Amino acid sequence: MALAKRINLKIRPGTGLTLASFLAILALWAGVAYFGSVKELFLPKPHKVVWAFAEMHDEGILYAYAWDSTYRVMVGWAMAVVTAVPLGMGIATSRRFAALFQPVMEFARYLPVVALVPLTLLYFGIGDFQKFMVIFLGTFFQLVLMVADTTANVPADLSRAAATLGASRGQIYRLVLIPGALPGLMDDLRITVGWAWTYLVVAELVAANSGLGYMILRAQRFLAIDRIFAGLIVIGLLGLLTDWLFKALTKVVVPWSEKNA
Repeated sequence: MALAKRINLKIRPGTGLTLASFLAILALWAGVAYFGSVKELFLPKPHKVVWAFAEMHDEGILYAYAWDSTYRVMVGWAMAVVTAVPLGMGIATSRRFAALFQPVMEFARYLPVVALVPLTLLYFGIGDFQKFMVIFLGTFFQLVLMVADTTANVPADLSRAAATLGASRGQIYRLVLIPGALPGLMDDLRITVGWAWTYLVVAELVAANSGLGYMILRAQRFLAIDRIFAGLIVIGLLGLLTDWLFKALTKVVVPWSEKNA
């Protein structure tokens, strides 16, 4: 009960507008598809997509592929988080560290991940680790710079006051920088896990035999547009679920944040 109160699961004002926006998109899709404004080759009818969900469920691939893709996204993103957070905080708090790593991060974040796929296949093979690395490369460099910016926005006076009171460097990190930056860091993590989902199809582009991205690419070969839409809808719903979970987790982890007030 106490946990539920901290998460605050009450229906927020504007929920009706949110539902209305999704219903409007569905109505527009149905109207265009059923009245023949667009050929079915390019835009499937909504009921055909529902049938595609039923077919994938009967084939036993809907939940299995969704799980495989979720596993790849979460592991690849977690690898990026574990390495990017300390690196970004180091860049924000050390001029030497920033001089050494920040220019490299600035350069690498502009490299298109799709162009790196052949190299990941060459270096890491065709197993799941290659998929992890594609997700990692898609989120790591941006996350480093976001963490550095978030940490740099913690008022320097707090760190100086802690040092004046005799706090060691480790204590300053633990008692000042991390609590001060944590609300922003949670937002950074939530944003980048969304990016991780957008790289899923790229990760499963080559040498995959399961996953939602694999299913979408396979459906493309046979012009199964209904399955492509079904796969995209599942990815979108999983992304929304991830985003909601992060918002709920933020309320628990950083109750002192102004956004939770």
